[in-house]
Amino acid sequence: MQARRFTTADLVRYALVVALLIFFLFPIFWMVATSFKPPNDILTRPVKWTFEPTLTNYIYAFDEANFGLFIKNTLTVSLISTVLVIVLACLAAYSFARYNTGAGHLMFFILTTRMMPGIAVIIPFFVIFKAIGETAIGQALWLGLDRPGALVVCYTVFNLPFAIWLMHSFFQDIPRELEDSARLDGYSRLQVLWRVVLPLAVPGIAVTAIFTLIFSWNEFLFAFLLTRDVARTITVGVAGFWTQRGIMWGPLSAAATVCVVPMLVFALILQRYIVRGLTFGAVRG
Repeated sequence: MQARRFTTADLVRYALVVALLIFFLFPIFWMVATSFKPPNDILTRPVKWTFEPTLTNYIYAFDEANFGLFIKNTLTVSLISTVLVIVLACLAAYSFARYNTGAGHLMFFILTTRMMPGIAVIIPFFVIFKAIGETAIGQALWLGLDRPGALVVCYTVFNLPFAIWLMHSFFQDIPRELEDSARLDGYSRLQVLWRVVLPLAVPGIAVTAIFTLIFSWNEFLFAFLLTRDVARTITVGVAGFWTQRGIMWGPLSAAATVCVVPMLVFALILQRYIVRGLTFGAVRG
């Protein structure tokens, strides 16, 4: 069997792919490289491509800027909101897929809430959480300003429409005959959902959870306006290195690396599940 010979078209195609990879990955490389540069080598002209790596910027970000607290807050808010979104979206999407709840009008209304920009409701949310935070129940549930509960509610509200629409298509692709067979075996509707439907919808649930987690991790607007110090997240913490005296490029790059790289690695590791979930039920007989 003869090996395939490369043609001019193949070389052009591979060169284009490499050029696009360099174009999109160079900012990430530059951010990571800057995070390990000494302060005196960051803004030098010409650019110093070789330098002695240092952890000074990371030490400053975690010790002086308290970035560890921001990571803890982000993980807490993102994980709790993701769990709430998945639980509520599964129940709602199954209802829409099997009972046609609202005859399609309610689904359209849910979609319109996703279209609404967050800046349009940030002032009402600010006023509501300020009032709730002054009550005993609000303080117990962390629902005031600069409390993680406020961000959990906001992220759940804004990610839930997307999750419902995504899960709705997954539930529609599951054959009804499987549920009818389970019902004949004596299962209740909730038992059918728990033992039959949800195990088959695991790829869809996984990809919905991944997207919801990424959206919550990267959110900035609500975290910036509803938090101060106690519940500040990493995206707001990165913006905090832009001071009146100038931009602290070293700690900023270190904080941005901590913010971006985990989600980037997370998406790469779970890439197969993302593709499997997005193509779940795409081919119908």
